[in-house]
Amino acid sequence: MKVKALLLGAIASTAMAPMAMAERGSDGNVSIIYWQAPSILNPFLSGGTKDVESASLVIEPLARYNQDGVMVPFLASDIPTVSNGGVSEDLTQITWKIAPGITWSDGTPFTSADVKFTADYCMHPEGGCAQLTKFDGVTSVETPDDMTVVVTFDKPTPFPYGPFVGGESPIIQKAQFENCMGAKAPECTTENFGPIGTGPFVVTEFKPNDVITMAANENYRDPAKPAFATLTFKGGGDATAAGRAVMETGEFDYAWNLQLAPEVIAQMEAGGKGTPVAGFGPLVERIMLNQTNASPDLPEGERSTAKHPHPFLQDPAVYKAMSMAIDRPLLVEIGYGKAGQVTCNWVPAPAAVNSSTFSCDTQDIAGANKLLDDAGIVDTNGDGVREKDGVPLKVVYQTSTNAVRQDFQALIKEWWSQIGIETELRNLNASVFFGGDPGSPDTFQKFYADVEMYANTFNGTDPQSYLGNGLCDKAPKPESQWQGENISRFCNEEFDKLHGELTQTADADKRAEIARRLNDIMVENGGMIPLVHRGRLSAHANTLGGVVLNVWDSELWNAADWYRKTGS
Repeated sequence: MKVKALLLGAIASTAMAPMAMAERGSDGNVSIIYWQAPSILNPFLSGGTKDVESASLVIEPLARYNQDGVMVPFLASDIPTVSNGGVSEDLTQITWKIAPGITWSDGTPFTSADVKFTADYCMHPEGGCAQLTKFDGVTSVETPDDMTVVVTFDKPTPFPYGPFVGGESPIIQKAQFENCMGAKAPECTTENFGPIGTGPFVVTEFKPNDVITMAANENYRDPAKPAFATLTFKGGGDATAAGRAVMETGEFDYAWNLQLAPEVIAQMEAGGKGTPVAGFGPLVERIMLNQTNASPDLPEGERSTAKHPHPFLQDPAVYKAMSMAIDRPLLVEIGYGKAGQVTCNWVPAPAAVNSSTFSCDTQDIAGANKLLDDAGIVDTNGDGVREKDGVPLKVVYQTSTNAVRQDFQALIKEWWSQIGIETELRNLNASVFFGGDPGSPDTFQKFYADVEMYANTFNGTDPQSYLGNGLCDKAPKPESQWQGENISRFCNEEFDKLHGELTQTADADKRAEIARRLNDIMVENGGMIPLVHRGRLSAHANTLGGVVLNVWDSELWNAADWYRKTGS
């Protein structure tokens, strides 16, 4: 996919200096800072990007996507296709061949049994797997021999690359996790905090929501990599401190997700220690609308579940008015500048799937008020708050703690007040909000609020699995230990049926058309209010070589290739 023009004058990928790497571990320590601190190193138990990306330094998939969105083999020897015989003619099977000579960091062989186990782990009926949509339609995973994995689907599957592809679907070691199946999965602290992997680094210590220390994997498949002997992964703080730590003070080598105003980035870059890198993928800042009732008056275990529909957020007049009241161009201007674009869509990229159905680049307070008036949702007692069937339009609006997001909250609260909606604002520590702790009331999956704002994206350029996040059965609930990717608890029969059609469609143009229609159903029926198509903006030290920004997979996808530049 085409990466859009450089944001803020940053280069999309660092020019590769001549490699000075002599041997594994020759370049000392590399330090990474994610201001959203990882809370777990098992992506199957967390949908948080910070957890998926930190884990990607340790555990890997069979294949992933490079900086151009092209699928490339990692633990597999090649990418199976129909033409090379790896995908069956009837599109119901894909056969992966494992590359020879790969071992786990403990020195034991990596085999097809580990791949099959990973599928069994995620698909366990008593478990809650955050990546379950990757395994939709899988009926079996077989292992004819130690180097072969055969995945069979229940119907023709033109895009069979959901399981074991991308940073969200890595392989975990059977020997380590076999006693952590189903409901036991969240209880396996040692395993979840220190997975044995095939990646360039191994965990030496993990302090949740704080810091991870790692060392070079002595059994990594390339004897010359990684160049760094140790790695420090610091979490917490805020985006401002993270950006300064790389570009001004030089304390860290890489800072992720610098969700900061454009002028702030420019000031930091002037510090001379680091360089921002940026590019557009499918990342969208959005407001999710809870289709269920999150009232604390409901019994625990029933809040934010399908047992109790939301009293007014399923009304088209309400959610359309909420969207009309928002000035998206102003949000882009104050929050992201050139690193943002107005969007009305859930999936704005790749370009082929970017729907043109909606227009939302002009705020319309008057139109929003008329829409609510015409629907009979009016202020009956003169307190400035409209009511629907006697229920006041009062919402709890939560998001993670971040300067840009708090600016957005303040503006949107004011705009909603102008159409008779009262808003209570909450902001939560990002490490908790994006964590996967089923016991926490403050995770974005549990969604104990009426609306919540965040951004997420997907690996690769095909949105099939990502669009599956809108399927009825993917809603988080107590029975799934609050894991699941359908955060809004959206449920639409047409959507489910059309997604099933997508999974069986091979023609690229037809797939794109269906993807656009699925996007439209989600937005039109109030699953979310898209706000800003965000560029991914991070920064690396001028002394750190080998960094290639990737908006289609984990940003740390090629950390094995990083090295320390000399003479800088």
